[in-house]
Amino acid sequence: MPQDSMIVVCPVCAAANRLPADRLGAGGKCGKCGHALFAAAPVTLTAANFDAYASKSDLPLLVDFWASWCGPCRQMAPAFTAAAAQLEPRIRLGKLDTEAETAIAGRYAIRSIPTMILIRKGREIARQSGAMPAGAIVSWARQAAGA
Repeated sequence: MPQDSMIVVCPVCAAANRLPADRLGAGGKCGKCGHALFAAAPVTLTAANFDAYASKSDLPLLVDFWASWCGPCRQMAPAFTAAAAQLEPRIRLGKLDTEAETAIAGRYAIRSIPTMILIRKGREIARQSGAMPAGAIVSWARQAAGA
């Protein structure tokens, strides 16, 4: 693969798309389903699509591990969504329901929620537990990703 292109996973169908690196900011459309590659919103992560976003994409993935019964998780949800608008297209954001996806939560040894983990090419590169406002999420993620 040429160094001037990146693999970006579609937020709708999870298909891998090759995108010129210098056109990352311009977005692009999925070659499979035709939807925009960036929606300025977190993707819903499941067992079916998690590895596509975490391992196959060249974009770092910031995962919010949460549960519907968790008050701080619900409180942080709008801030996480707002952070997506600021972090895309350099970082993809995703939400993983730890109650629905216990195996993935176990793989990452989630002990408290909300917990955010930044993943690059399948490897955890940073972790932060506790609810944060949007500005703090953006600052932390950019620093951790080197973006």
